Amino acid sequence: MATSVRSVDYFYTTVVDQPGEAASLLSMLKESGVQLLAFSIVPTGATHTQLMIFPEATEHLVTTARRAGLVLEGPQYAFLVQGDNELGALCDYHQRLADAHINVFAASGVTDGRGGFGYILYVKPEDFYRAAQVLGIRASRVPPPPSRPETPPPPSSRR
Repeated sequence: MATSVRSVDYFYTTVVDQPGEAASLLSMLKESGVQLLAFSIVPTGATHTQLMIFPEATEHLVTTARRAGLVLEGPQYAFLVQGDNELGALCDYHQRLADAHINVFAASGVTDGRGGFGYILYVKPEDFYRAAQVLGIRASRVPPPPSRPETPPPPSSRR
């Protein structure tokens, strides 16, 4: 399998850090037929945790969450790199971003034990569109660049 990179949506929900929170969420998603590309749990302090959900179909997740009364933050955007696990498989992606002065502020990856890997790269929202271009992702598959707030016109000077 060739290595590929694509943009992915992800959402998160913040829960009290206690046993069973992830199991409850994952069970609800399973029962609703929500397919996941990835799932991650990140502590956000002494008492809370963020459950990060990377759905295969964004609208299905959003509809399921709405029906279940689940509050989701997002969508946020990341890059999913998948391919054959070979020495240096990720070097090129990191180097291209570094050469473009785009910082990867977080990443997480795993091999599948059969020769493949999956890797999620996070860049700042303001760098996402440019990073997609650097990584060779077609613009139609990338969220639009963030809009910049309009600069208000200077106050008129009255004399």
